[in-house]
Amino acid sequence: MYSKSIQNLIEAFRKLPSVGHRTAERFVFHLLKSGKKQVGEITLALKELIDNVKSCETCWDFSDNNPCAICNNKTRDASTLCVVSDPQDIPVIEKTNAFNGLYHVLRGLVEPGEEDLDRLKIKELFARLENNKITEVILALNPDLPGETTMLFLEKKIKEKNPSIKATRLARGLPMGSDLQYADEITLGSAIKNRTSK
Repeated sequence: MYSKSIQNLIEAFRKLPSVGHRTAERFVFHLLKSGKKQVGEITLALKELIDNVKSCETCWDFSDNNPCAICNNKTRDASTLCVVSDPQDIPVIEKTNAFNGLYHVLRGLVEPGEEDLDRLKIKELFARLENNKITEVILALNPDLPGETTMLFLEKKIKEKNPSIKATRLARGLPMGSDLQYADEITLGSAIKNRTSK
């Protein structure tokens, strides 16, 4: 139907998350209509990405430097490690200005029933926990099935390997400004269970 070059680019875009055939077609025809300047800018940005961005061999975030700026910052609290599933989670936590420790990026989550965990940076996490400085690991993962599976797995392994390290989770409950009448049972139950005193 389309020329080979157009079809190849459509297939390349379809490999991106949440991009179906129609969206991939729209991307390709937008680029064709926009002219060579915009295509050139995207090509240059992709080349820069490939040439400059690397994995931080400490936390496994993506960065232009190894170690990354956070791991290299001596003013951060090296006793607290926040474990996230993806690099995109770090800026979200950083924006809160509530955490001054270090991070570890798993690069995914444990799927229920999964046996082969080598695709995740779990071995690297436990290598870091052998460092006596770390006293707390915050498991900042999504409260969905893969997130819960991963947190249960990590909590168990942390207790086995080093029981002196405290494994904590992010508190869950009602968001500010919400109405009790519209809260689902799971959220409300979590809010009651994780209640705090002021």
